[in-house]
Amino acid sequence: MPVELRKGGLHVSGTPLWLDARRKSELSFVSHAHTDHIARHERVIATAATLRIMEHRLGELPAKLPVPYHRPFKLGDLDVELMPAGHVLGSAQIRVTRADGHRIVYTGDIGFEPSATAEPASMPECDTLVLESTFGMPRFRFPPKEKVVDEVEQWARRALSRGVRPILYAYSLGKGQEIIHQLHARGLKICAHPSIHDVSMLYSELGVPMHVRRFEGEFDEGEIGVFPPFGRSPALKNVHPKTTAVLTGWALEPWAARRYGADIAFPMSDHADFPALMRCAKESGAREVITVHGFAKELAQALQKEGVFARAITQTVQMELPLSGDIRSQSELPL
Repeated sequence: MPVELRKGGLHVSGTPLWLDARRKSELSFVSHAHTDHIARHERVIATAATLRIMEHRLGELPAKLPVPYHRPFKLGDLDVELMPAGHVLGSAQIRVTRADGHRIVYTGDIGFEPSATAEPASMPECDTLVLESTFGMPRFRFPPKEKVVDEVEQWARRALSRGVRPILYAYSLGKGQEIIHQLHARGLKICAHPSIHDVSMLYSELGVPMHVRRFEGEFDEGEIGVFPPFGRSPALKNVHPKTTAVLTGWALEPWAARRYGADIAFPMSDHADFPALMRCAKESGAREVITVHGFAKELAQALQKEGVFARAITQTVQMELPLSGDIRSQSELPL
């Protein structure tokens, strides 16, 4: 088994390398700096942008190896290369080539929709693909981002024209910067919660200019607020009248707005939707696809129906008894 699921996360079998380990490890690749993917590892492999944002959140790291995209390097007996993942600024996939030539790609969180604030994802080529499956169900088919941003702009302008403050809920890293960039390009003024503003300033430092004012308790005329979806600032309680919207891929579910405490939900995600995940799996050329996170079992089953050898990371592989001189392997669970 090339990759195994352990208590601390994913591990490349027979090597010291972890993949987005959730607990402190001796050596981990970190695909991006969202808090559920980072920890204070002894040694970290990541892009320079990811390392910069990690240190903003965790403090100085003991030992770090900043790696540019598409620049292979040696890690013991392994050949390693990072490729863009299209999720947030600095997000990366990792391709590990073993001494026997077997190529393993771990995508981390991946997105193929064009982004104004993240590097476009590469379509990985490999023998084993470890594919994130957050939206791995057929019902998750996102409309084009441009169309969604147009709808957000119209919603915000209508609110402002009525003297109502529009407040957008978006994650502090990634989606917050994307919507700030997109709305500024459409001539709108943005004021962001300190957590989003501070990461936005890191984006500017890393070469992605951001035009946003830091929220200090009051809004200026004509400003749109951008705030985190959870742990919202108590200061918003004093903002009246206001209307709220959340940016999330879960907007395709009828419960999304209510879950986030918003008036409306817009289907904007920095994850790949179901058709993009299926395309990625097929075009990778992988002989084996291992799905992780989210709807992993459902995505694996959909791939199996398309003739792809796939399984969820939580499923084991068993060998059948030889039939007609052949030995075939399959997931132990029924399709």
